[in-house]
Amino acid sequence: MTAMFVNLPVTDLERAKAFYTALGFRINPQFTDHNAACVVVEEDHNYFMILVRDFFQTFTDRPIGDPSESVSVSTAIFLDSRDEVDATVARGVEAGGSEDRPAADYGFMYQRQLTDPDGNMLEFGWMDPVAAEQGPEAFANQQA
Repeated sequence: MTAMFVNLPVTDLERAKAFYTALGFRINPQFTDHNAACVVVEEDHNYFMILVRDFFQTFTDRPIGDPSESVSVSTAIFLDSRDEVDATVARGVEAGGSEDRPAADYGFMYQRQLTDPDGNMLEFGWMDPVAAEQGPEAFANQQA
């Protein structure tokens, strides 16, 4: 099985769990304890591991950056519709996240940025199925 786990440092595990479940994701209790929680983004494929900073530090000898001060990664999650993007970001803001930039609408693609309470940047997006399959030019030709 190929799966991707994105590890994110957090300062308050319970707050982070509440935030990510408000986005519509679920916590896998089999891989969750007082140090970390497994957030299921897409069953059998994509996950966030949210780890308290002290526990995260045990995986590296390098210092852990502060995502609220400087961005080092942005995780993009594409959804099935623009409405789903808008609803997800709205739930995230209600759960303590922030949206610091306006939505970007490229016609064939729509994106919104959401920052979690610890400063980790997420991007939620939608792409026209024709553009996703054949590239942006195919979408433009369809519109002409």
